[in-house]
Amino acid sequence: MPAPPSGSNRRRTEKLHDTAVSEADRSVMPPLLLFFLFCSYGLVAGEMPPESLHLELISRFPHRYLTRLGHLRGLVDGDRFRQRMISQRIGHQQNQQHGRRELAGSNASSAPPAAEESFAMPLSSGAYTGTGQYFVRFLLGTPAQRFVLVVDTGSDLTWVKCRPRSHGGSDAGAGESRVFRPEGSSSYAPIRCSAHMCKSSLPFALRRCPTPETPCAYNYGYSDGSTAKGVFAKEFATITLTKGERRRKLRGLVVGCTTSFVGSSFRASDGVLGLGYSPVSFAARAAARFGGRFSYCLVDHLSPKNATSRLTFGLTPALAAPHRRATELLLDPRLLPFYGVRVQGVSINGEMLPIPAGVWDVGRGGGAILDSGTSLTVLAEPAYRLVSSELSRSLSGVPRVSVAPFEHCYNWTAAGPAVSVPKMAIHMSGDVRLEPPAKSYVIDVAEGVKCVGITAAPWPGVSTIGNILQQEHVWEFDLKHRRLRFRRSTCRW
Repeated sequence: MPAPPSGSNRRRTEKLHDTAVSEADRSVMPPLLLFFLFCSYGLVAGEMPPESLHLELISRFPHRYLTRLGHLRGLVDGDRFRQRMISQRIGHQQNQQHGRRELAGSNASSAPPAAEESFAMPLSSGAYTGTGQYFVRFLLGTPAQRFVLVVDTGSDLTWVKCRPRSHGGSDAGAGESRVFRPEGSSSYAPIRCSAHMCKSSLPFALRRCPTPETPCAYNYGYSDGSTAKGVFAKEFATITLTKGERRRKLRGLVVGCTTSFVGSSFRASDGVLGLGYSPVSFAARAAARFGGRFSYCLVDHLSPKNATSRLTFGLTPALAAPHRRATELLLDPRLLPFYGVRVQGVSINGEMLPIPAGVWDVGRGGGAILDSGTSLTVLAEPAYRLVSSELSRSLSGVPRVSVAPFEHCYNWTAAGPAVSVPKMAIHMSGDVRLEPPAKSYVIDVAEGVKCVGITAAPWPGVSTIGNILQQEHVWEFDLKHRRLRFRRSTCRW
C-alpha cells in the first residue's frame, strides 16, 4: 500500500471518505431478491408464426432518494443474497443431475430454423428504482392484463402476483403493485395436483394435496426471510410482432400465480420474466419460435430512465456486423438454469494472472456464468484475490480511501490526469476476450472516489459475470447452436 497522502491531499481524502460514508448510511435501500423456481418439465407446445414481438422494459421507483454509494451498497447486499442462492441452486443441480448431457424435456436446442425477423423490447437501467435490475412490461391473460416484471436470466418461471377470487384478496400486495385476477382471464388453466407435471416434473411443488383437483402449489423461502406462495397454471401472453405491429398470443406458458408473499424482496415489481435455460422459461418458449436465440444490450447501469437499449428474440442486427466474437454457451445440467461460459483466464494489461484452472472448471467445483440479475461481478476467492491485487498494484500511485463494503478504493480527485485504469480482459474458449470499459470494473462510488467493483465468492464456488461488467456490449444467447456472441456496442440501434 502506498504511503498515506499528506497536506491538502490527506484532508481532501478524509473529507471524501466522511462525506461518502455519511451520505450512504442515510440512504441504503433493501435489495431486490429474484425468484428462483426449481422446476424441470416439458414445454407445452403452442402454435405461433415465426415472426417477432415487442415488450417494453421500464423501471418502477424514483432514484432521487439514493446517493450513488448508498445505491451501490444496496446492490452489493443484493448480490450477496443472490450469490448464496446461486450456490444453493447449482449445488442442488449437481446432486440431482450430475452426468446428464441434455436438459430434460427441453426443445430449445431443437428450435425451428431461425426466422429472418425478431422482436425487440426497449430496455433501460433500473438504477433509479434502488435496484440493479431491468423491467419488462408484460401482457398476460385473455383479455390481457398489464404487469411490470423483472427480467432475469437466472429464473425458470414467469410469475405474477395473483389474487384468485377464492383467495379473499388481501395478501398479494394490494396497494403496492398490480395483481393478476385469474377469473378475469378466459385462457387461465390451473395445473392440478393430479397432473403428471405436478407429480413428477415440478420437484419443488407441494406434494400434499387435499384433493386431486387442488391446484399444484409452491412455497419458497429466501435467505433474508422472504417467502412467496402460489399455484402453477398455464396461460397466454400477448405479444406484438415487429412487422405491422400485429398482436399475437404466445400460448401454453407455464406461469406462477403468487397469492401471498412476506418481506420486501418482491415490492419493486409485479413478478419475474424467466429467461433462464429451462423448458418452462419464457426465453426457451419464445426463442423456440424465433430462431432459437435471444439477445440483450445493457446501457451504463447509472444511465437515466430515458436511455434505452433492447432485449431481442430472433435475429440481432447489431451482431450481423463484423468484429463480433463467439464462444461456447455452456448449457451444463449442473449449472441450470444459468448460462455458463468457458473462461480460460483473466489478464491485466496483457499479462495472464496465475489463477488455478480449477476455478473455471465446473467439474472441480468452479465455473463461470453470466447473470443479468447480479450487478457486480463476483469471482471465486482464488480469482478475486489475484485480480483485485493486480488491479490495486497497478493503481498503487493513487491515494487510497476506505469505503465499505469495497476493499480497494481510491481518491481519484487526487490521482491526477496521468493516471489510467489498467486494462482487464476475460479470456474465453474460442480465443475470444471480453474487454469491458474501465468503468465496468473500477467504478464510481461517490464524487471523486472510485473502487474496484468486483467482489469475492467462497471457494469452491461459481464465479458470476454481472450486468455491470456486461454493460455496453450486445450479448446473443444462441440456444439452438449453443453459442454466445458478443461485441462492444453503444446499445442504441
